[in-house]
Amino acid sequence: MSGFNDRIIAEFRAGGGVVETAGFGSSLVLLHTVGARTGVERVSPVLAIPDDGGWLVIASAAGSPSHPAWYFNLRANPDASIEVGTETVLVSGADVDPAEYETHWAKFTDRSPGFDEYKSRAGGRVLPIVRLTVRGES
Repeated sequence: MSGFNDRIIAEFRAGGGVVETAGFGSSLVLLHTVGARTGVERVSPVLAIPDDGGWLVIASAAGSPSHPAWYFNLRANPDASIEVGTETVLVSGADVDPAEYETHWAKFTDRSPGFDEYKSRAGGRVLPIVRLTVRGES
């Protein structure tokens, strides 16, 4: 995990889910996934947009030509959890329906026009949008 992510995670937890760095405010969640190859838990701060009782997150990787590791982890092991404020919520992740992609893409670009720049930088990579749906205890 990068030093930047470590600082964001620490600020998130110290601030009860509020991150002033980069103006994130309360729009981040901490996504806990299980490593697809390692089986080790990973924590990634991601921008999340509430949607129909769940959340939408985007695997932008700031416009990197490859998907972020958390996306591969979630594809391999869709059951995950997120920290939202001071709560932990069990979720299951799945890519949004392709027919809904543009509608959801607009939610991210409305939140931050920087996502259009990420899309340009990604070299033709489609930035996956994932719906995190609340799941019950197993």
